[in-house]
Amino acid sequence: MQHLLSQKLKHKTLFFLILMVVSLPLCSQEKPSIPDIEKVYLHTDRTTYVAGESIWYKAYLVYAYNHLLFDNSGILYVELVSPDSRVVARNNTKLVGGLGHGDFELTKSNEINKLGIYQIRAYTNWSRNFGADFVFKKEIEIIDVFESQKRAHSAAAITTLDANNQNENKTLITKANLDIQFFPEGGSLLDNVASVVAFKTTDKNGNPVNIQGQILDTNNEVVTMFASVHDGMGKFVLKPGTGNTYHAKITLANNTEMEVPLPKVTQEGYILSARKIKDTDILSIKTNAQTVLKHPNANLTIRYASRGVPYFEEKLTLTKGSLSIELPKDNLPEGIAQITLFDEALRPQSERLVYVNKNQDVNVVLGTDKTTYSPREKVVLKLSSTNSLGDAIPASFSIASTDLNGVKDEKDYGANISSYFLMESDIRGKIHNAGYYFDANNVNRFRFLDLLLLTQGWRDFLWKQLPVVKENPTYNLEKGINISGRVKQLFGNKPAAGNTISLAVFNKSIESFTKITDHDGKFSFNDLAITGKARIMLNSKNKKGKNNGMFVLDSIFNGPIAVDYKAVEDRSNFSSEMSILSNNIYKKHIQFDVLPENILDEVVLTGKKKEASMKTMYSNLGNSYTIKTDTSPFTDIFQLLTEAVPLLEIVNNELIKFSRNSGGALIIINDTTILDPSIDESEPLNIYNFLSSFQPDDILKIDSDNSAVASMMFGSAGQNGVIMIYTKSNKDYTSGPRKKDLQSIKKQMVGYHEPRVFYSPDLEKTTEKSRNAAIRNTLYWNPYIHPDTTGNAQVEYYNTAVETEVKVTLQGITAAGIPVVVKTKYSIEK
Repeated sequence: MQHLLSQKLKHKTLFFLILMVVSLPLCSQEKPSIPDIEKVYLHTDRTTYVAGESIWYKAYLVYAYNHLLFDNSGILYVELVSPDSRVVARNNTKLVGGLGHGDFELTKSNEINKLGIYQIRAYTNWSRNFGADFVFKKEIEIIDVFESQKRAHSAAAITTLDANNQNENKTLITKANLDIQFFPEGGSLLDNVASVVAFKTTDKNGNPVNIQGQILDTNNEVVTMFASVHDGMGKFVLKPGTGNTYHAKITLANNTEMEVPLPKVTQEGYILSARKIKDTDILSIKTNAQTVLKHPNANLTIRYASRGVPYFEEKLTLTKGSLSIELPKDNLPEGIAQITLFDEALRPQSERLVYVNKNQDVNVVLGTDKTTYSPREKVVLKLSSTNSLGDAIPASFSIASTDLNGVKDEKDYGANISSYFLMESDIRGKIHNAGYYFDANNVNRFRFLDLLLLTQGWRDFLWKQLPVVKENPTYNLEKGINISGRVKQLFGNKPAAGNTISLAVFNKSIESFTKITDHDGKFSFNDLAITGKARIMLNSKNKKGKNNGMFVLDSIFNGPIAVDYKAVEDRSNFSSEMSILSNNIYKKHIQFDVLPENILDEVVLTGKKKEASMKTMYSNLGNSYTIKTDTSPFTDIFQLLTEAVPLLEIVNNELIKFSRNSGGALIIINDTTILDPSIDESEPLNIYNFLSSFQPDDILKIDSDNSAVASMMFGSAGQNGVIMIYTKSNKDYTSGPRKKDLQSIKKQMVGYHEPRVFYSPDLEKTTEKSRNAAIRNTLYWNPYIHPDTTGNAQVEYYNTAVETEVKVTLQGITAAGIPVVVKTKYSIEK
């Protein structure tokens, strides 16, 4: 990291705030440019849903360093993860200019048959190169209002139950489930130097717990007192004495005490601290006499970075125990800045995170034409997006109008696009009430945000090092849907170069394409516009026009990433807020005689399927995987096989085998069709191509075994394990592939997710179709609100038939990369 310092200039700017470019030079010899790293945020219409409703979402993909909309990836994978850690729904959302939208139907037919807290997550194939920290994650809750009424027969019973639960929770805070950590400012406690020590306390589920206690020294004498001031966090000042150690004594609600040691005291070094004096941010470097004596006139360096990108550095000379300077905020972008102090040998000594606030010249105003409406009355919603001079500010917004259902929403501190892009995406871990720190009306937001950075930011700051892209990244950038692969000769692995590949796509229309294979036999049809379900046909002909070669297709979409989500919170008893919401939704359904979609089980017209059809003569195989839904989250049969069969490997899109075996597994379809890779034929069977025509939705069950049982049942054919696949009765997979089919492939696929249009009816005209809409919980959803050249936009919709209070939430981002959140409310009264 040489040539970083300037001997003549106090400030040497290395990087300026990036406005319209996506890469900059780094002062690293290893990587000449900043990688194209993406951040994604999903704005959903709500966070709590009734089973049978839909989740509506808008996706914003931005360049990670300046939050400009980023036209990089063209496919965003949006997934719904169930409380038992399964991907139950997946959308291949199309991105255009960094924007996309879609929806999930929360119905039993889509495997949403378990109530509780789900996780919705979003990522691109490219972002997988940088790890799980670049995957957007958000929790949503699915409730059944009728089931909740069975547990509580009246609102009073609900309130009493919740009060009892709250009392019980207080007694549950014990040593075993309380986590308290102490964080000296700058990283360490230094002998004989007064330091700020912050602390954070949570329960076993990561929820904040407020505490108070004492700090005691080696002799158990009280040095200072401390107490939480916000969400389990607080701070105190401690000046360690020579030879002393310190610990905290905390008294819990059940009158038990626990002791927690403070970090050890270092004898020499430097501490970097930050504080605000009026509107000025001051940085201080402090040290002790021992360090000054050993390093007189020490040359120190302060490096300023944001999201891993170094912006500039300062070189300072420390001649005594402390030195203070003003934080140069004008040269840093808005968000979390990482300030690192280095000694003369450029060894890091101390680090402090600060939040740099910018007074952005953006004024977005959202309002309705009235503050009170009648049921079913039309709402006119207007917005303007301008600067202080009245000039239009281009932006993309999404708007959701939702029924509060009796819940008091004065402190709407849920996560939003501002809190995510400017804070949450830069800090690991759960942040309680993230929106609290970005509420402009909250006078304490910056004071407590600094407390958050002293604790959770100190522990898990994400951008300490710039993520590095390998020369050959594992996951490719996906601009669109590609159908690719290679063609080889029937015998051996020699490529079929110069073959003409014909592709026919049967979607909303019929389209045809041709490509010529290269010298490796490879071909690729790129950026195909395929939306929803489609059929594709591929054919290979040699230069003489004859069918020739064997297809080895690549996967069209990569499978889901590993699930690391597990719902830990017990929701068997609703909170007070959730009980109010559930009770009001229930009353709406009863009052208007509208039953939710999931109140009755599906009507079976043809009789119950016989269980015997799932039992076979090979039911003693070691592993069995039964498909529980008609709609699979897997994009092809091989993703399903990898999930269903333990330790399965698919090598080079050809060999299907168990990881401990060298040969391919025996595969049997419906107990009749035998795919044995060990059979020596003059024209060997391509099992991979044969299976590629199978659709995950057509599979009922997959059994497998890689033990001695397979050999006992199937003899030498089962020595490399066996996989039994059972399909639905109306699918004909009983006959083997014909040899001429090797040069042709017919395949079904699902392309881009086809988002539905939010139904916003004219309720002044009552129809059967608008009956459910009369009590809908999301009154209006529009993922694309773009101000005109004057900065204005207007939309209209009709209210529900219910007397209630409605919250309107606008989220979005300007063309300059400034996230925006605006909210308003109105009432519906008779």
